[in-house]
Amino acid sequence: GDIHTQPGSRIVFNAPYDDKHTYHIKITNAGGRRIGWAIKTTNMRRLGVDPPCGVLDPKENVLMAVSCDTFDATKEDINNDRITIEWTNTPDGAAKQFRREWFQGDG
Repeated sequence: GDIHTQPGSRIVFNAPYDDKHTYHIKITNAGGRRIGWAIKTTNMRRLGVDPPCGVLDPKENVLMAVSCDTFDATKEDINNDRITIEWTNTPDGAAKQFRREWFQGDG
């Protein structure tokens, strides 16, 4: 299995940073099995995601909003902010309801 995202690799939030900006990322399950996905970010205070996790059937997609809250760019390091989309195949027979424990263990 695999996932595809649009845009494919990055989103860029441009100044001014005194307004909240929101972009959207489309996540598509390109594989043949149901997957669970979850978002990790290096800066939970500044970067928000909605929804933060979910379940996708094969070929299904979801539109996720990524927002950047206001901040003072002269006082904060913004070079290393990252968003990571983690995903895993769901267990056979699992309900289509996200479960955090899918991401625990040695994977």
